[in-house]
Amino acid sequence: MKRWAGARAGRQRGVTLLVTMLILVAVMLVGASAARLALQGEQAARAGRDRQVAFQAAEDALMDGERDVAGTASGAAGHGAGTGDAADAGIPGASGAGADAWRARSALFGLDSGLGFIDGCGTGPVNLGLCARAGGEGAAAWQAVDLSGAEDGGSHTVQYGDYSGASMQTGSGYLPFRRPRYLIERVPCHQPGDEVGASGGHCYRVTAIGFGARPETEVVLQSVYRRAD
Repeated sequence: MKRWAGARAGRQRGVTLLVTMLILVAVMLVGASAARLALQGEQAARAGRDRQVAFQAAEDALMDGERDVAGTASGAAGHGAGTGDAADAGIPGASGAGADAWRARSALFGLDSGLGFIDGCGTGPVNLGLCARAGGEGAAAWQAVDLSGAEDGGSHTVQYGDYSGASMQTGSGYLPFRRPRYLIERVPCHQPGDEVGASGGHCYRVTAIGFGARPETEVVLQSVYRRAD
């Protein structure tokens, strides 16, 4: 009788140990899952915050490009500084001897001829980032060139502040790791109420790319700007 009671008690202790181990494993799995979810949540929040940084930088570049089109940039820095004229920059038929690069650039936006807006985008000090609209089945300029400037060194796009003289802090904390860039395409556009088939006028499509604190975070934004007559 005692041997039977002892055997039963041993079996009970074995079952209790097994149940305890199963509960412990379940608790560990729940804990690991909770930790994983917390880590994923933190990563998602960090990525969202970084994307917001890139989005704001791209918006700033859009406004910089619109100032460029409007002719309200100061020409205080970068390509806008220095001297020279449109002819010196290799734009056929351009004039303005004695004007600096920014003044010559600003004049291009007031011409109906589209002078300075070329296929593949300009690379000179006057027409940098000024692009002709692709015809037919061709890709839009912003799709055809290296918008970020990572591959071509920015030879076809304008860095934020180059013509406006605006400044932007970069490279530390939750700041963009580098300044945003933009290009400008000359595209046809029509005013509301224009007749079908009318030639209409032209607008400028500004495409900007902003960067987050991490190099892999990029945001591209576009706006269409019509210069005041």
